[in-house]
Amino acid sequence: MGPDAIARAGGGRTRPYESARRQGQARRTRQRILDTATAEFSSRGYAATTVAAIAAAAGVSVPTIEQVFRTKANLLKAAIDMAIAGDDEPVPVLQRPAAVTAAAAPTAETFLAAVSALIADVAERAAGLVLVAFEAAAGDPRLQPLAGQLRDNRAAMAGWIVDGLAARAPLRPGLDRSHAVDVVWLLMDPAVFTRLTIDRGWSRQQFQQWFADSTARLLTDHPDRPRAAPAPEPARPASPG
Repeated sequence: MGPDAIARAGGGRTRPYESARRQGQARRTRQRILDTATAEFSSRGYAATTVAAIAAAAGVSVPTIEQVFRTKANLLKAAIDMAIAGDDEPVPVLQRPAAVTAAAAPTAETFLAAVSALIADVAERAAGLVLVAFEAAAGDPRLQPLAGQLRDNRAAMAGWIVDGLAARAPLRPGLDRSHAVDVVWLLMDPAVFTRLTIDRGWSRQQFQQWFADSTARLLTDHPDRPRAAPAPEPARPASPG
């Protein structure tokens, strides 16, 4: 049998299209697992969700999930990462189009408008899962590194927002960067988004506008912020008659 016949028989070498097909299938399987895990964690919480239940709902075996993610904690982290980014592509949030658009905004107003849209988008997708991680970490030391990383990432994002805002408008007199970061860090808390949109019935647009307005008023020397009345000029002596 000659080389052509061996190639036709598929012996000895994986064909490029076959490799691409397998990679696509693996990616679709991973996506299905993550989508299912997101739904299960969000509805049941971390402790009550089992890998077996996720596997059954996703139509895969437990060994398949363990081969891809190894542990349930890793699966939760991967689900949160995907929710924050919006997809499973390995591109940092600050390098994605929404952040690039915000970074190019010429004024504080347009910067905060773009930032608030980005924050609302991320919160809609990820707030519930992040709160699941925080709650679970309180009783499971294996999740404490994930909870710490999520807090640190939020602080880094808050710092990026503060620096971008300060480059476009003066911060309030006496407000240092550390305090400003703490303020934005709190405004970004997923619990705040959840309380306002679920408990209080706010729309996404209401939250987005509130975030932009609150950040501007709390951090900048905003023209609408109350100012002290100017001191009266000293009285001038009357001109001699």
